[in-house]
Amino acid sequence: MMNIKNIAILSLIVLVSFSCKQQNKSAKISQSEIQEPTVFAKGKQITNDNFTGNVWLENLVQADSLNQNSVGSVTFEPGARSKWHSHPAGQILLAIDGVGYYQEKGQPKKILRKGDAIKCPADIPHWHGASTDTKFVQVAITGREKGETIWLDAVTDKEYHNEPGI
Repeated sequence: MMNIKNIAILSLIVLVSFSCKQQNKSAKISQSEIQEPTVFAKGKQITNDNFTGNVWLENLVQADSLNQNSVGSVTFEPGARSKWHSHPAGQILLAIDGVGYYQEKGQPKKILRKGDAIKCPADIPHWHGASTDTKFVQVAITGREKGETIWLDAVTDKEYHNEPGI
């Protein structure tokens, strides 16, 4: 009788020990396997020529007759950026991840970080995108009541690489 008890206890100890080792093994996940949570889906890759580099757009709100604002989450890979452009009714950018740049024509380039907000004045040419070595995610809120975005020239490498203002 004692042997059966001992065997049962020993079996239970082995089973618990093996179970704990498996839990520890599954808990040890490398950093590369962990994906950072995102606020919004990455969306679809933009394939038009209004951007340099890889850029994705997730349309969150389409402008309509009740509300003339469109809202989109835009993800820029490092080095990616928009062309110079303007918005007849202006735009608001909310930086939600990474490091980006914003520049109005004739002004120094600004660095954008998570939590920053930029008000792009109506009809002022500007561009925005990721920094050279870090992706950038923004939410763009664009007024459409006075018309669509007006796309201008590409941002040159020289313009892009100018040292940002502080």
